[in-house]
Amino acid sequence: MPAMASGLLWRRAITELGEGSSSAVRWFLLPRRFFASPSSSPTSSPSLSIWRRKKEMGKEGIFVVHQLKRLASAGPRLDRFMKSNVTRLLRTDLLAVLAELQRQDHVFLSMKIYDAVRKEIWYRPDMYFYRDMLMMLARNKKLEETKQVWAHLKSEEVHIDQHTHGDIVRAYLDGGLPAFAMELYEDMRSSPDPPLSLPFRVMLKGLIPYPELREKVKDDFLKLFPGMIVYDPPEDLPDE
Repeated sequence: MPAMASGLLWRRAITELGEGSSSAVRWFLLPRRFFASPSSSPTSSPSLSIWRRKKEMGKEGIFVVHQLKRLASAGPRLDRFMKSNVTRLLRTDLLAVLAELQRQDHVFLSMKIYDAVRKEIWYRPDMYFYRDMLMMLARNKKLEETKQVWAHLKSEEVHIDQHTHGDIVRAYLDGGLPAFAMELYEDMRSSPDPPLSLPFRVMLKGLIPYPELREKVKDDFLKLFPGMIVYDPPEDLPDE
């Protein structure tokens, strides 16, 4: 459309609809490229969990991480900083702060930000959000915090797929918490999802230090997948 004709169309629309409708008319006349489907961009797709996107931290997020670590044992000063600075962070910065604290294994501060995220108006329960928290807690052998996070997950009815379930069970086995790992395993077995062989193999490898528990999981595996073979490590490994 020529520029002059476009301008005439704009003025005519404003005249007919009134000046208050200028924003609506402007929206109507925008080229089609401004209304591309969200699925055309992986970062904007609603099907892509915000917890799976790359978390790049801005200057404000870097400042908050530094201050949180400095004030971790400051009690009231930390609470004031949470209210004055953390609550003002943009969603992207808040998620990046949480990811960075998890990466550094700051359990106490991760739990503080975890609680802050769950209070945000944009928060929606998500499997990957809970997976990242549980994996961090497993690395640090934090059972009390784990049970708190797991209770939240169950109360929000978050569905955990078979692969993620297997990874979390393995993390708690590697973290030296086999009793809780088996609780997670029983939860996995009660899932309505069809069982998959790969998560079982992941868990069986993590169960090598726990032979009695491994036998139980191995029996379940062979019943579910009778045509498959399970590798059993030698009972007596030669001394180096």
